[in-house]
Amino acid sequence: MNAPVDDRLAALRGSSRRLPYSARSLAALENNPRCTLRALLDSSGSDKAAIAARAGFPSPFGQSTFALARGNAFEAMVKANGCAELLRVLRETLHLTLPEVGYIDLNDVGGDGRPDVRHARTTHLLVRAALGQGDSTLYDHPMLRLVVGGHEVFLEPDLVAFRIDDRFHVVEIKSFPIIDEQASPAQVRSATTQACAYVIALRAMLEQAGIGPQAVSDQIILVAPKDFTNRPTAAFVDARKQVATLTRQLERIARIGDLVELLPEGLTFDLNLDADDRPRRPAEELTEALDQVDATYRPDCLNHCEMAFYCRSRARANASLDVLGPAVREQLGGIDTATMALGLARGQLAPTDDQTEMAVALRHAARLRAELGGAA
Repeated sequence: MNAPVDDRLAALRGSSRRLPYSARSLAALENNPRCTLRALLDSSGSDKAAIAARAGFPSPFGQSTFALARGNAFEAMVKANGCAELLRVLRETLHLTLPEVGYIDLNDVGGDGRPDVRHARTTHLLVRAALGQGDSTLYDHPMLRLVVGGHEVFLEPDLVAFRIDDRFHVVEIKSFPIIDEQASPAQVRSATTQACAYVIALRAMLEQAGIGPQAVSDQIILVAPKDFTNRPTAAFVDARKQVATLTRQLERIARIGDLVELLPEGLTFDLNLDADDRPRRPAEELTEALDQVDATYRPDCLNHCEMAFYCRSRARANASLDVLGPAVREQLGGIDTATMALGLARGQLAPTDDQTEMAVALRHAARLRAELGGAA
């Protein structure tokens, strides 16, 4: 990304410090790639939670203290004693033969926990292993790096990079249960999206050493509690589609300069923080700035994006069909708003060529509704 674009993104962010990417950022990026507002806020590193709160739409995201404690305790149990419990799960659940295992903890390097030092050590060890020069198979908390919006950001995953059959596998350890071999689809999707970022980062790391992408599997190993116990189980999750999707979205963010060029001159999301980091910018002025950027709302944004309540309010005000979800939006192709759909159904609007077939279907549905209402 060139300097002028970087300067423009910094101007969008304003005086606030640049925020790093999080798992939620990556999930939102993969789940709603068409949202220009989200792309700009992510690329500029803006504090989306603070912006949403100042605009009058605070987001209630965040795990409870109990959930965090449970997750940390479960991960610690799985990784205790050199990942002994994890190895048992891999052998018993996935039927993997693991005659010899070497374990390395990469939380720090000789007491030095700086991200760049840990990343250098991670790179050294994983490249050696990929070249067949290492004797370790388990790498706890490797420090990875990913390019997002032209900026290099560190990813510090709670994962183990596990090498079997000359391929690395990303292992995601989660505390949500797998009951009767089934888990919450939304939670599995979120965990898989998070793991996909690590797959992409691992492949980029090895590519610099001339090692191809096949060295990192796009099958994720998910480890979670079995049924209603705290005993872990494991399952393979095919992440090929999500890896490809996230890769495309990261490439789109890298071309953020195309979006920046379309913004009004002087547009900024700066909160004008005071010495105590409290926003001084009037909420109405901030909302006016946000309204100048296209936003694409989907109901599942509520699970991933701090700006979701603002975007939902904006979509409702515009009678956008986005509030009804992608299934309805796709079914009513070429029709953008509920007002337009009702107008076509009632014969009050003349359809365009692209809307003719759908207008006939809507008028038919309206007649059926009227007949059923009359019969009642």
